[in-house]
Amino acid sequence: MTEIDGMGTERATCVLAPNPSAMTLDGTNTWIIAEPGADEAVVVDPGPKDGAHLRRVLETVEAQGRRVGLVLLTHGHPDHSAGAGRFAKLAGGSVKVRALDPRHRLGDEGLSEGDVVTTGGLELRIMETPGHSHDSLTFWLPADGAVLTGDTILGYGTTVLEGGLGDYLDSLDRLRRFSADVEAATILPGHGPKLDDPIAVLDYYIDHRRERLAQVEAAVAAGARTAREVVERVYADVDKSLWPAAEWSVQSQLDYLNGR
Repeated sequence: MTEIDGMGTERATCVLAPNPSAMTLDGTNTWIIAEPGADEAVVVDPGPKDGAHLRRVLETVEAQGRRVGLVLLTHGHPDHSAGAGRFAKLAGGSVKVRALDPRHRLGDEGLSEGDVVTTGGLELRIMETPGHSHDSLTFWLPADGAVLTGDTILGYGTTVLEGGLGDYLDSLDRLRRFSADVEAATILPGHGPKLDDPIAVLDYYIDHRRERLAQVEAAVAAGARTAREVVERVYADVDKSLWPAAEWSVQSQLDYLNGR
């Protein structure tokens, strides 16, 4: 199966990349977004440089009777972006890749806060939501009430932070307010299943981050000085294979506590 049963909305179809891991969960979700009856689709996060997966994404678009009009990236991590250039070439010489970070673009046009993508008659609104990475974006698909969150919100578990914790907390608070204001119906994440109660999910993420921050503060007060020492105390019940990733998040929390 290239499409995930039960995943997606009227306008969004998920094709799962075959790159499961502790960091990518079941694999990267590549999203095909198109208006009903439109002959063009937007592909979000083509995924890793896996030729078979990229061909499956293109075949899925073509099976819908469409062509690829544009590629968008939620952020530049390789499991989302490494295959984007190759996929754009497979889809046709005029297909562009738009991203916040210029290093991941194909063409001159980027993506930034307030942009509206209208390829194929779609309306996709762009929000900058840093924290997981400096270049993380969230896409709002109002016609389906869907928020495409990349790795800012996952289908299960919580995300790793490479960007600042302050930025991430601001992004979560903003997404929480936004989702309430527009009555968002579903979250379409970069990994894991879709989530049909955005407010509850965002409340959980916000509470979890506040709880982790309190645990890090307590570990520092007890004598932990480095991110590794904090992880050994706070993440003692977590598989040690995940500790290196946890150190990234803890370092963001230590920087936040130190006012950097």
